[in-house]
Amino acid sequence: MAQYDHEHSSGWNKLLHGIGIPLIFVGLILLPFAKWSWGGALFVGGWAFLFLGHRIEGNHPSFFQGPVYLLVGPIWVAKEAWMFLTGEHRTPASENTQAK
Repeated sequence: MAQYDHEHSSGWNKLLHGIGIPLIFVGLILLPFAKWSWGGALFVGGWAFLFLGHRIEGNHPSFFQGPVYLLVGPIWVAKEAWMFLTGEHRTPASENTQAK
């Protein structure tokens, strides 16, 4: 998760992932239950948001390193959303070591 955090530090990349990953999941859910065009459009649109975020950040998507990152991404977005909604903020590791 720390590596994923490092590769997703840009605010724009976080925002685009926060939109794109849910779009991908909604698209996957709609594919069998609604018109395939809606599900397909949301799925492709979600991936477009992710790739745009990585273009802005200047790195490649983590799933190129292994398929496990396809599961890490949704967990990371849920964690980031929870931290945003609860007002929790991460402190950099350097601050943690200086405080001791």
